[in-house]
Amino acid sequence: MTQELIDLRNSTLQGRYIDALALINELQGMSKQAILGNIQSYLKILLIHLIKNKIEEELTNSWSASIRNSMREIKK
Repeated sequence: MTQELIDLRNSTLQGRYIDALALINELQGMSKQAILGNIQSYLKILLIHLIKNKIEEELTNSWSASIRNSMREIKK
């Protein structure tokens, strides 16, 4: 993403606003993908701990903390 920011700065300074807008759109897409990737990771962790809890019928402190953390991060 660093190169994209450099290109965006250069495009803006050089008055190439169409190029700058295209780079902004690309950066927005990258940002959305990163957000979705984070949500997916936390959902996996959450589901694993919930399945373990259901199977073992026991909830350890660490699993409980992980479940709370995952839910908090997903809500963000």
